[in-house]
Amino acid sequence: MKAKIISSLLATERKGIPELLEYMDANGFYESPCSSGHHLCKPGGLAEHSVAVLDTMEILYQTKLKDYSMSFPNLRVESIIITSLLHDLGKMGQYGNPGYVPNILASGKQSIPKPYETNKNLLFKPHEVRSIEIASKFIELTEEESFAIYFHNGLYVPSGRDLSGKERPLQTLLHFSDMWASRFLEV
Repeated sequence: MKAKIISSLLATERKGIPELLEYMDANGFYESPCSSGHHLCKPGGLAEHSVAVLDTMEILYQTKLKDYSMSFPNLRVESIIITSLLHDLGKMGQYGNPGYVPNILASGKQSIPKPYETNKNLLFKPHEVRSIEIASKFIELTEEESFAIYFHNGLYVPSGRDLSGKERPLQTLLHFSDMWASRFLEV
């Protein structure tokens, strides 16, 4: 997983990627769970999910969407790589704190149905916002990429209510691929 993430992001040739990769490594991206009690709530789940989203987006793009690249000029392979691998970047945490910590019960054992909980040492902030903040410290995201990351959960989150009727190709492709990976590939 780690090798694919590194090689894919480096292939974009985006200025700042090497520094972003160092930050991701130093801050636990490859060891982080993807959720507290849902899909891939295990060590390394975040990296595994990110690769599953990348694979899904690439398959869909290669299948048909590349034929429409003139109609959707912002739907580029570089943007697919950036958004798929960084859309959940904020789940690794921020400010030296992991995003998820073990959910230890009163018995002293880690919960089985919900093995992790959101780190209370971090102020509440949607992971989409954290993802954009972290990535933007190292690389310049396009407006389409920021939009796709911010709205990758579609209408499933409160901020998504404003999205209805304003969907974009990259955002919709990321949303679908994220949903497909988390609901069907990672079970």
